[in-house]
Amino acid sequence: MITSTLKILSETDKEACEIVKVSEEELTVDKKRLFIESYGCQMNFSDSEIVAAVMRNADFATTSSEDGADVIFLNTCAIRDNAEQKVRNRLQQLNNLKKKRPGLVIGVLGCMAERLKTKLLEEEKMVDIVAGPDAYRDLPRLVEEAETGQKAVNVFLSREETYADISPIRLNSNGITAYISIMRGCDNMCSFCVVPYTRGRERSRDPFSIVEEARQLFAEGYREVTLLGQNVDSYKWKSEKGKIKPQDEIVENENVTTVNFAQLLEMVALVSPDLRVRFSTSHPKDITDDVLWTMKKYENICKYIHLPAQSGNSRVLKLMNRTYDREWYVQKIDRIREILGEECGISTDMITGFCTETEEEHQDTLTLMEYVKYDYAYMFAYSERPGTPAAKKYKDDIPEDIKKRRLQEVIAVQLKHSAERNQLALGKVHKVLVEGPSKRSDADLCGRNDQNKVVVFPREHYKKGDYVHVLVTECSSATLIGKVVEEVPA
Repeated sequence: MITSTLKILSETDKEACEIVKVSEEELTVDKKRLFIESYGCQMNFSDSEIVAAVMRNADFATTSSEDGADVIFLNTCAIRDNAEQKVRNRLQQLNNLKKKRPGLVIGVLGCMAERLKTKLLEEEKMVDIVAGPDAYRDLPRLVEEAETGQKAVNVFLSREETYADISPIRLNSNGITAYISIMRGCDNMCSFCVVPYTRGRERSRDPFSIVEEARQLFAEGYREVTLLGQNVDSYKWKSEKGKIKPQDEIVENENVTTVNFAQLLEMVALVSPDLRVRFSTSHPKDITDDVLWTMKKYENICKYIHLPAQSGNSRVLKLMNRTYDREWYVQKIDRIREILGEECGISTDMITGFCTETEEEHQDTLTLMEYVKYDYAYMFAYSERPGTPAAKKYKDDIPEDIKKRRLQEVIAVQLKHSAERNQLALGKVHKVLVEGPSKRSDADLCGRNDQNKVVVFPREHYKKGDYVHVLVTECSSATLIGKVVEEVPA
C-alpha cells in the first residue's frame, strides 16, 4: 500500500480547531488526480482517509496541488460560522480555477455539505458534487455523474454505515500515529451543536474489525492509535449472532453479547504492549469507572482524557442540554484524579458568551478551570449555528465584544494552568514515542508523553517510532524539553 501524508497549510489556518490539511503527491502515472482539502476535527481528517481509499479503488491518486487535479474535494466542518466562511472563500477561488479548466470537478463533502446542500448546488451553484458523511462509498458514481455535466448529490444519513470494511489510506499520519474510527454520529443533542443533524445517529463499529485494523497498523510500523468517536464512552456493539466467541483471546469472557467502550479499550490494548492507545472524545455523562480502571490496568493506554465541560455554570449547562450540572462534572474530575492520579492529563472545550450567560456565570467557568487546572483547552466564543435547538429557542444576545473579552479571560487562565501543569513534569522521567524531527531544529527529535504533551530532546542515535525515556529539564506552556536517559529511576 502506498501511503501519503497531509500537511498543515499555514499558521493562519489554525484558528481554534479550524486546521486545514491537504493531500500530498502520490508517485504514480496514468491515473486521474484527486486533491482533498480537509477542515476541522480529527473525525474529518479520518473521513478523508476513507475517501482516499474509496477513490483509489476507482483508479484515482492523490495530488498536493489543485492545479494538477481532475477532482477537488473539500471535506468541510460546520461547527462554527468561521469554518463555513473559510470554505465559501475557498470555493470562490476554486471556481475561478474552474473557469480556466471547465472539466474540473469540485465537490463539497462532510458536515457543511449535509447542512447546505440545496444552497451550494442550486442557489449559489458553486459545486458539482455534494456528499454527506455517510455517502463516501457513492463518490465514484457521483464523480462519473458530475463529469457528464450533471449536478450530483447524496446526503442520505445512514443508521448502519460505519465504513468498517474499508482500509483507510493514512493521509494524515506520520507513519507512527493513526486514527481508528470506532463509531459515527451522535445522540446527545446539545442545543448549540449541528453534529447530530450533519452526521446522524450513533452507531458503533464491529469491535473485531477495529482490533484487526489496530493489528494491521502495528504490523506496518505504527506505534500509536487514537480511537475516535463523537462520544466514545457511549460505544456499544451488539452481536446479532448471540454469544461472542472470538478466534483468539481478546476478551476474557466469551459469554457476552455486547461490547462496551471499556471492553473495546482493553481489546485494543491487548494487540501489543508496544502499541499506545488514546481515545477522543469523552462525554461527562457517560465516562465510567470501568473505563478509568481499564486505563489504570494497561500501561499502554495513555493517561489522558479529553472531557469537554463547555461551561462551569449549571444553568448554562442546562440551556446547552449537556445533561449534567457543575457538581456532576466536578465529581467526574475527582474520580479521574482518585483512580488515575494527579498526573493524568485532562483537557476540555469551553464556550464563552452562550445565550443569556451573565458575568457571574462566566466567572463560574473561570472558577471551574481553577478547580480542575486543565492541561489543554479548546476555547471558543459562541457561534450560533442555524437549525440547532439553541438557534430556534434562544436569542444570541451576548454582544461580540463581550464574548471575545470573556474568551480572552478564559484563554489567559488556561495559559497559566498549562504552564503550571507542565511545571509538574520538571525533574521527572517520561516515556516518549518519537514522532520525528523537532519543528525548530533537525538536531532535535520530538514526541509525546502519556499526557499528550510534546517533548523535545537531542536526536543522538534515536529514530522515529522508538520509545525513549526523557528526563524533563525545561518547559514552556506548550512544550517539555529534556534529554534521554538510559536508566529509568525506580
